[in-house]
Amino acid sequence: MNLVSATDENIAKAAAILKAGGVVAMPTETVYGLAANAFDGKAVAKIFEIKGRPQFNPLIAHFAEGRGVASCAVMNEKAEALAQKFWPGPLTIILPRVKNCPVSELASAGLETLAVRVPSHKVAHKLIKACGFPLVAPSANLSGTISPTSPAHVAESLGGKVDMILAAGSSSVGLESTVVDLSEDKVVILRPGAVTAEEISEVLGEKVEYESGDALKPKSPGLLLKHYAPNIPLRLNAIDLNPGEALLAFSSIKFMGIKGGGAAMSLPESQKRNLSEEGDLHQAAANLFAYMRELDRPEHKGIAVMPIPDIGLGVAINDRLKRAAS
Repeated sequence: MNLVSATDENIAKAAAILKAGGVVAMPTETVYGLAANAFDGKAVAKIFEIKGRPQFNPLIAHFAEGRGVASCAVMNEKAEALAQKFWPGPLTIILPRVKNCPVSELASAGLETLAVRVPSHKVAHKLIKACGFPLVAPSANLSGTISPTSPAHVAESLGGKVDMILAAGSSSVGLESTVVDLSEDKVVILRPGAVTAEEISEVLGEKVEYESGDALKPKSPGLLLKHYAPNIPLRLNAIDLNPGEALLAFSSIKFMGIKGGGAAMSLPESQKRNLSEEGDLHQAAANLFAYMRELDRPEHKGIAVMPIPDIGLGVAINDRLKRAAS
């Protein structure tokens, strides 16, 4: 397995692999992505094959700089305003493809739109710049499973299927990017993330709402009904534990009990994780996928998840949990 530290030398090697039509797992501030040349249809097809991803599920094209997007998608006034405020960063914008768009149509799943983003992670930026073309980069894991936030997660999920894994620690945000659709008159968020509807509304001067989108013909990744799922059942909004369940907690577990007798606090460390003992939603988001993975063990009958406030970043956390439990 070619798991290497993200040095300048290895970033150059990764760029050479991508130029030759290969695939590389790269770190971003959201999650680790499985990258390929967005202009190379055969390379893009490898991503779908490696992940076992349905071909009707579109990909996001990642650019080194916002000014590069205009050659592939129509940057309207609203897009320019959001780009100025949130790029580089965890915001994906869906825009109409330009005529003769060089990005593979497979990346757009046959739609007339393109999802675009400029990541803020230094390694991702260096890699895209070294390639000289945008990279499509969905999460570097098998389709539908828990997203990877560390190089070890990528290795565990994809193993030797990837030409190289660039390792640069854990992802700081821990959830996939917010996806806002600007391809039609009404502005909607199709996938919640670290950039909230309130923040986007403030920039655009209009009310922006969350919309679930069409799971059968999605315009955005992350809209499939079952997604981000562990191998064992996930039970949401738990106020107590069933015997044999692991606990994914949020804030204090002082008064949480186990049916039939016992306290959640007495569970062994291998059977419990707390997303944030302080009740910090940003900390919870950063820990979500890693902690779900750690509790996803065959000796546990399931994972009970305590309620998460459905405000701010909590909207994105609950979106991932609902799809994981579907």
